[in-house]
Amino acid sequence: MSKIIAITSGKGGTGKSSICAELGFALAKQGHRTLIIELDFGLRCLDIMLGVKDDVKYDLGSVLSGECDIYKATTQVKLANNLSIVCAPKDPFAKVYADTISSICNEMRKYYEFIIIDTSAGTNESVFDVVEQSDLILINTTPDPVCVRDARLMSDEFYKRGNKKQRLIINKVDPDIFKEELIGDLDEIIDTVGVQLIGVIPKDNAVVISTSKGIPLPSSSNAFRAFDAISKRLKGEDIPLSFKVLIQ
Repeated sequence: MSKIIAITSGKGGTGKSSICAELGFALAKQGHRTLIIELDFGLRCLDIMLGVKDDVKYDLGSVLSGECDIYKATTQVKLANNLSIVCAPKDPFAKVYADTISSICNEMRKYYEFIIIDTSAGTNESVFDVVEQSDLILINTTPDPVCVRDARLMSDEFYKRGNKKQRLIINKVDPDIFKEELIGDLDEIIDTVGVQLIGVIPKDNAVVISTSKGIPLPSSSNAFRAFDAISKRLKGEDIPLSFKVLIQ
């Protein structure tokens, strides 16, 4: 049985799609058949981040309109044998319902070990309906008071709906930000959001270069080590949280 992982955030600009791409690359590199389903309608970007922008012939919009089935809308990532993507529709007003995504995921479970859902940002009803069907929710925030508060609002709503399968990713961590006394430290972020931490990703220009070129992160980068560790924790491996090392 595959694992469906939804990656979401209460605010745009937190690097949610970058996390989807790099976790996808990391899991694929470890030999796991991985599918990313992009739901950020009208703001499609994962085709660039995964290096397939010229290869996508059909997308989720094609499936919703009946033009093709989900298999034709699935694009193989050239630089990762075990990684595929279903890109979001270009139409920002395309309609998708939670039961449709659930049916797609149930069908694709037969062929993939991990299904990563890249949701749209924000606290709208459709996000909650889609995300709460996942086996695990990864809430993403940055060390920014606004992002942290929005992450808490999302987490609270999931808890109200009875979904406790949540983990926290703190992204774009730069130690200099804590000198500005906007937020005390990482522990304050964890306590504010109220979700168990699964990983911290340092601010790293290698991520910008990787996602812009559509290539995997170099194994020498701090961000690669962070994503590699998170991907292994997703599989249940006991990988110590080493965020204090990453941000010193």
